[in-house]
Amino acid sequence: MSEVRVRIAPSPSGNLHIGTARTALFNYLFAKKMGGKFILRIEDTDAERTSQEYIDNIFDSLKALGLNWDEGPDVGGPYGPYTQSQRFDIYPKYVQQLLDSGFAYECFCTPEELEQEKEEATKAKKPYVYSKKCENLTEEEKAKLRAEGRKPAIRFNIAKAQKAFHDSSILKFDDVVKGELHMDTDLLGDFVIQKSNGAPTYNFAVVIDDALMKISHVIRGEDHISNTYKQILIFEALGFEVPKFGHLGMILAPDRSKLSKRHGATAVSDFVKQGYLTDALINFVALLGWSPSDGEEIKSVDEIAKDFRLNEISSSNSIFEYDKLKWMNSHYIKMLPMEELKERLKPYLSQYNLDELTDAQYTKMVEITREPLTLLSDITDAVPYFFGKDVHIDEETQTKTLDTEVSQNVLKDFVPKAQTWDWTDENLHEKLADFRAEWKEKGVKPKVTMWAIRAAITGRTCGADMVGILDILGKETSLYRAQKAIK
Repeated sequence: MSEVRVRIAPSPSGNLHIGTARTALFNYLFAKKMGGKFILRIEDTDAERTSQEYIDNIFDSLKALGLNWDEGPDVGGPYGPYTQSQRFDIYPKYVQQLLDSGFAYECFCTPEELEQEKEEATKAKKPYVYSKKCENLTEEEKAKLRAEGRKPAIRFNIAKAQKAFHDSSILKFDDVVKGELHMDTDLLGDFVIQKSNGAPTYNFAVVIDDALMKISHVIRGEDHISNTYKQILIFEALGFEVPKFGHLGMILAPDRSKLSKRHGATAVSDFVKQGYLTDALINFVALLGWSPSDGEEIKSVDEIAKDFRLNEISSSNSIFEYDKLKWMNSHYIKMLPMEELKERLKPYLSQYNLDELTDAQYTKMVEITREPLTLLSDITDAVPYFFGKDVHIDEETQTKTLDTEVSQNVLKDFVPKAQTWDWTDENLHEKLADFRAEWKEKGVKPKVTMWAIRAAITGRTCGADMVGILDILGKETSLYRAQKAIK
């Protein structure tokens, strides 16, 4: 195939998983690097698990990550439709082609008969392989079974394909990520390509779709390797060109188990909801199994695409380090322009009345609280003391800090002196420094002095720059809180 054409084909049975997003990203990067096409196909044949909500989530998540597709259900393209449930009229033609050429046959076995075969294999301690007992049924036998009301499934004839295209039962292919892979196809058994209700199975439909959409490279998770052998045989039996396959290692949790919700967010939309920036998320995911040539980890999608090399993706599993993602996210938060950051933070400040602050005060609040943010959602717990007349003080802060004799004496001295201060940044900085120095001469450490003032005004013993806090709250609110903390 002269043009690189890759696809991502998620099943809308849940929100877009971060592992699927990684697969989408690597396909997107490869297409961008090679000047090819990135295609989105929705594989929605499992009607019971499919919902429009999940389809919308796939669209929204990929777009949020900047992984815009060249062809797909919403944008169209020359090889549509791009939703599998709308392609059911396409598959019967190719089923019939395989039947006519002897690469497939009708199977009238009931579920009970197949279950009995499996039980016998288990008793004999052998891997189950279909017995092929329907392979050579006569037309009379088939007619009799139909008269009984049986509807046949269609099975692929492994032995026929082996003989036609391969010297032995060992099927090999060169995986662009993992190198040469092989399997004894005798162990596959004649698998079903069309169910008795006429619906195509996954392994059959995906071959037809990939062939007709002229997919040149199939890049996906290693959990699909066992499917690849079946799909190669179908490609060959139908006379289609076999695409190149590349299988990515799994993404594991820090404890090396399968990544699940008990470890944290797993869906792209969950990460976004928690306050991860999509630029940080895409940057982090790109490094799960791939490394930039210059060793620099912070890169834009365009920079990654220029450097991306498909054959240098690691074949090993990758560990999803939430702490590293948070570090990277904090870096991207710091890089955001102030006006953009202010807008991005607003959804996480909905419980507060932002109308209490002028735009200048809101800007200053963000400026003095942004440094420790690892998630946008961290802002919610970082700023409650900027709102309202009173402040919440927890029991520990009250008893261990505010109720001490030193703190009470500091506050009794602070309130009347601060009443006389000019309430500007520059003056507050100077006056607080002088105030700390006075109490240091009395044997009180500067940090203890500030703990008393901070605890009374913010309800906390650590946090943003105190001068900035006082400036935003203003003299009246600041001193009201300090006075109220005096017993």
